[in-house]
Amino acid sequence: MYKNIEDFIDDWEEEAKATIKIFEKIDDTEIKDKVNENVRTLGKIAWHITQTLTEMPASAKIISEDTLENRDVPESIKIIIDKYEKYSGELVNSLKENWNDSDLNEIVELYKQKWKRSKVLSVLVKHQIHHRGQMTVIMRLLNMKVPGIYGPAKEEWSEYGMGTQE
Repeated sequence: MYKNIEDFIDDWEEEAKATIKIFEKIDDTEIKDKVNENVRTLGKIAWHITQTLTEMPASAKIISEDTLENRDVPESIKIIIDKYEKYSGELVNSLKENWNDSDLNEIVELYKQKWKRSKVLSVLVKHQIHHRGQMTVIMRLLNMKVPGIYGPAKEEWSEYGMGTQE
């Protein structure tokens, strides 16, 4: 959990770049491709990540309302990226303007549980990382190129002169 808001913002901004990097590898035909009846499409997962930027912060009183609630998955990955960038920026701005470090210890109710606000921020980051991982597996199953996030992806190893990694 975070002890100060600046640490969260630093993490968030890096993770947001990684999320955009994944989203940008998807085109409008691929957002609807289904690899299995029990697996969400890339578009649904990308939209879920984006919707969480208003759902969880609104529940934790970081922002005033959940403006993406019950909205259908957009037809275009560009729209999802635009919304993601907009609400990611609003999250950061709202924290900078309205919270201080002591606010991180306040308790809020989320999902019928009591959480410190610092936990809300931590879960928000982890939630995004979790779903990005799901997306990369789906991308592999669809024979799409997966970008490296915390290091090179399989396709990028040769660019670093390291040979293929199996």
